[in-house]
Amino acid sequence: MRALLGVVLIIIGALAVVAGVLYLTQPAHALPTFLPGYVAHASGKHTKRGIAALVVGVVLAVIGLVVALTGRRNYRW
Repeated sequence: MRALLGVVLIIIGALAVVAGVLYLTQPAHALPTFLPGYVAHASGKHTKRGIAALVVGVVLAVIGLVVALTGRRNYRW
């Protein structure tokens, strides 16, 4: 179960990184319409959203790796 949760977190993190790269490289009018921030005739880029998406993506991927790779620990109190 932990491995499945880790894989899901890694996939969500990878999607967030892809969204961050799109935000940083594409102008607002060229973004896919399903991403927030699409504006039909705008020429600027969404730098803050791109940086935020990259940070969230990397953090989720790292948490996913930690969750997937750590085994179950039996603590005795």
